[in-house]
Amino acid sequence: MVTLLLDSAQLEVVLSRVEHTLAFRKRNVLIDRVAIDKVQLTDDAWTWLRGVPGPGTHLPGTIAIGAWKHAGARDFVLIRRHRPGVVIDLTGHDEFERIILTTRHGLALVQALRLDVAAQAADVADIATGTTSIPPEPEEERR
Repeated sequence: MVTLLLDSAQLEVVLSRVEHTLAFRKRNVLIDRVAIDKVQLTDDAWTWLRGVPGPGTHLPGTIAIGAWKHAGARDFVLIRRHRPGVVIDLTGHDEFERIILTTRHGLALVQALRLDVAAQAADVADIATGTTSIPPEPEEERR
């Protein structure tokens, strides 16, 4: 299961060791919040897949993970089976146009993106449920 961390500046898609290997990727996917154009929930992330793996791993109906090339652009996908997911359209991101993930925390991501969050990254599920506290601004910053 993919972990989504959010802070005041960026969203981080944290990959496990196996996911890093299958995606042919050394780093996690970092997305500046200002680059997030639209977030959509989907019942089947496979319907959003476009292009061909490059580099990535694809077992039809089972797993699609890594970068997907299409019409001169790239998406990052992490799709497992036919599960609900989230589609994140990006504008101005230096690497990807779209992020497609299967996750049970899609609604939590949408809710967390609407909130002002702390500078320190926290799991979107914790932010959306309120289990991560948002520290108040220092008195001198409010003036």
